[in-house]
Amino acid sequence: MTKMPASPEQENVARAFLAARAEKTPLTLYPGARPQTMAEAYAIQGAAIALDGRRLGGWKVGRIPADLVERYQDNRLTGPIFSDEIFDGSAGQVPAMPVYAAGFAAAEAEVLLCFGEVGTRDYDLDSVRDCIADVRTGIEIASSPFVEINRHGPAVTASDYGNNKGLILGPSIPDWRNADLIAMPVEMAIDGDTVGVATMETMLDGPFGSALFLIRVLRARGIAIPPGTWVSAGAITGIHEIIPGQRADAVFDGKIRVSCTITG
Repeated sequence: MTKMPASPEQENVARAFLAARAEKTPLTLYPGARPQTMAEAYAIQGAAIALDGRRLGGWKVGRIPADLVERYQDNRLTGPIFSDEIFDGSAGQVPAMPVYAAGFAAAEAEVLLCFGEVGTRDYDLDSVRDCIADVRTGIEIASSPFVEINRHGPAVTASDYGNNKGLILGPSIPDWRNADLIAMPVEMAIDGDTVGVATMETMLDGPFGSALFLIRVLRARGIAIPPGTWVSAGAITGIHEIIPGQRADAVFDGKIRVSCTITG
């Protein structure tokens, strides 16, 4: 992927998404020419990040469907998570997470990796663990004012912050360096009803593969990864649509729970 600056038209798309998010105005149509490549999507996303001005606290990573990998030349996408939308749920707190009620909203059970010092070295799937300082359970809130955010391919999804609206940091996974994360059972419930059960075997090469992907893509985009940066490594049990007033609970390994409620 080659880094490309945003064109004036792409900057206008970024401004339209920022305005819709700020004013909580639903978008029924994409606000401009839809990006056709991931480079175009990241140009829009990068312009929005610059215009937004908030501090970045992390990045979400999502999977690109197998039948679209060849077209988009990658198997994952990413989007920013802003520091003021990261909440602690590690000690039983149940944060209230706002979404765009008239747009798209979902909750996803995810493993969260915290980067330590990344530096400039090359990594592989094993050595990337060396720059991970913590691994936690968590829930990503996916929400966009564009109701069809996930219906037009990964480039459209990536262009609006990767469809992210926040992150809940759950408890750390004990002895994560030696734990078999891939085989860990994960269950997601909404209002007490189970909506998904899976393991991380569904996540390509797992959460550390997501970290490896993120390092590669952010380096290509010229974006630094300071220590303390979180990566939400990808939906484990699925993308579960949710509405204000509902509660989401993710349970990892049958005993580690992280929860949130949803507001409009």
